[in-house]
Amino acid sequence: QVQLQESGPGLVKPSQTLSLTCTVPGASIPTGYYYWSWIRQPPGKGLEWMGVISYSGSTYYSPSLKSRTSIARHTSKNQFTLQLVSVTPDDTAVSYCAASTRFIRGATTKNLYAYWGQGTQVTVSS
Repeated sequence: QVQLQESGPGLVKPSQTLSLTCTVPGASIPTGYYYWSWIRQPPGKGLEWMGVISYSGSTYYSPSLKSRTSIARHTSKNQFTLQLVSVTPDDTAVSYCAASTRFIRGATTKNLYAYWGQGTQVTVSS
């Protein structure tokens, strides 16, 4: 059983960089053949796919966020991270990390993912 645990600062000021971490205890990010995604849900809105990093380190991003998003993996810590630069209040959301066994760019349907984290609240406010 793979468990995903998101962590982040909770509150970020506008124009700053948001950094989120997903820790995957009990699994190996580079050898588990999973695709590791970030998805968020702004208040009152639907789920939004942000990007994915594959077990081999390849990354793919949502076109609307590509210029501000970076996903990286830290294999020694069994973690993968998301950085979102130049945040605005529109970036306020609950952010989730998820794992899938195949590449599914843009997917926001939970049953397409093998594992899904509990989510972490991100609020952008001065």
